[in-house]
Amino acid sequence: MSIRPIKRLIKAKPTIEGAGVHLKRAFGFGNTGEFDPFLLFDDFRGDRPEDYQAGFPWHPHRGIETVTYVLTGTVDHADSLGNAGEVGAGDVQWLTAGSGIVHQEMPRGDEAGRMHGFQLWANLPSSLKMTAPRYQDVLSKDIPEVTDDDGTKIRVICGEMWGVRGPVDGIAADPQYIDVFVPPGKKKSLPVETSRHAFAYVFAGSGKFCNASGPLAVPTEGVGWADTTLAEEVDNRSLVLFDRGDEVTVQAGEQGIRFLLVSGKPLEEPVAWYGPIVMNTQEELRQAFAEVQDGTFLKHG
Repeated sequence: MSIRPIKRLIKAKPTIEGAGVHLKRAFGFGNTGEFDPFLLFDDFRGDRPEDYQAGFPWHPHRGIETVTYVLTGTVDHADSLGNAGEVGAGDVQWLTAGSGIVHQEMPRGDEAGRMHGFQLWANLPSSLKMTAPRYQDVLSKDIPEVTDDDGTKIRVICGEMWGVRGPVDGIAADPQYIDVFVPPGKKKSLPVETSRHAFAYVFAGSGKFCNASGPLAVPTEGVGWADTTLAEEVDNRSLVLFDRGDEVTVQAGEQGIRFLLVSGKPLEEPVAWYGPIVMNTQEELRQAFAEVQDGTFLKHG
């Protein structure tokens, strides 16, 4: 087995999206080739309703999939196909926008006003850009959870881990999306197929991800691997981008560590991207926005 070297550590940066939602963005709206097939990752959490309740009013999507995973609170959604509902604590909504959908997402806090969730955007290959939109709404109770002998817990949302398959299926990039908790002081290795791009997003506790040459801490940005000085532990709101290999190894800190482990097969296709629409060429992008303006955007439903 080969441990995946660490390419980069990214601290999620404050961003305001939608109608004024304060969130932290780990990557997106730049050169996302290292993350292919993934385009964007947002961490939206807050204890004050005024930071998130304005939500994400009606907006179009085409050519991508959006993955919403809620930990605390709920997200109400409605769309141009007449669907409406809510994504509750522990639930996942996997939306394949395909040829086009117009929807809104409105976060609501729990009884104490707290909201916490994530949104990941995954690109669609050119062959599926104009496929019919569809939802996969997955309730928390239907997401398999496995606890290993050492107390490590995983929730398998999509893909496979330890012989358990997640409920989301039929996704072109064959992604793996796993919620992982490693108990305090424990060291754990998790398999990730070699040809995939992979990242881990830490959202609770802290720990050290092992580099290929040994259990070094992740360096801060700008520090090369020739510099062997140990950096701070990887902590809350940190994203670790991995290089090639077939497993990820982590040493949990004093509070344990909880992170999302996400991987997918690169599409290696050109990306033409503006706002909520991602196509392969600038002409396709212009066409999509022209259709939004003239009312011909929606192709199904």
